Amino acid sequence: MSESTSCNSSACCGEVPSSEQHSQSDSVRQHVRESYAKVAEASNNNESCGVESSCCGVSEDIDINTLNSLRLGYSEEDLENVPKGADMGLGCGNPRAIASLKAGETVVDLGAGGGFDAFLAAREVGKSGRVIGIDMTPTMLSKARNNAEIAGFDNVEFRLGEIEHLPVADNSVDVIISNCVINLSPNKAQVFRDALRILKPGGRLAISDVVATCEMPEEMKNDPALYAGCMAGASLIADLEAMMQQAGFEQIRITPKDESKEFIRDWAPGKNVTDYVVSAHIEAIKPGQ
Repeated sequence: MSESTSCNSSACCGEVPSSEQHSQSDSVRQHVRESYAKVAEASNNNESCGVESSCCGVSEDIDINTLNSLRLGYSEEDLENVPKGADMGLGCGNPRAIASLKAGETVVDLGAGGGFDAFLAAREVGKSGRVIGIDMTPTMLSKARNNAEIAGFDNVEFRLGEIEHLPVADNSVDVIISNCVINLSPNKAQVFRDALRILKPGGRLAISDVVATCEMPEEMKNDPALYAGCMAGASLIADLEAMMQQAGFEQIRITPKDESKEFIRDWAPGKNVTDYVVSAHIEAIKPGQ
């Protein structure tokens, strides 16, 4: 990758972040944690979510969570095969569509939320496989664990942790999936470094996330609601490629989905976010094997 297309942030290029950057990262992380705690609490109470976007919540006339998930590429069968309450209508795609999961594999779901993708993955890997969901929001974690217990998923577990520092052993995972979560991290380069650490040689990433197609105005980048709503924190595609290459991934493919603008514009009406962001499939392989 040429110098003109590689990212120039200190986090991407491996420089040691300053104390001010650490403080900003902690502030961003706490805001995201609080926002998604409100989403989980609202879901438990069958209320609309606390995040300023229309990508979650329920209505008396239509189950918006179901509508959103169908728009993201899930099937009616998918929705019927997860515990009630696991689908909160969150996400920007269907990572399982590109994961090619196999029986017996170990899968980690970054930012597992209520467990929706984790439960679907568990059905694909079967009793001989294993799924580990990671989430930094205790309220979400409790919801996911409760869902697993009620539905009898004994090949799924949920762990409290940040996606930059995963509570998972080195070289122990076949596949990492994630749905619209990495954009929320204030240190995406570290997310990819730790993802590489836990993957087995030959292990693979299968991610749906929001990416930036051009530089966003500062007022959008600094809007807390747009950040928690999975838009303001999106990285440019070239920057993501650079981070993943520097982490050590190979066979990197980032495939923007222009059709995703149809639902992304609903997340922040009147703010023209689709001029800057789009959902994409992100795939890569850890060398080896």
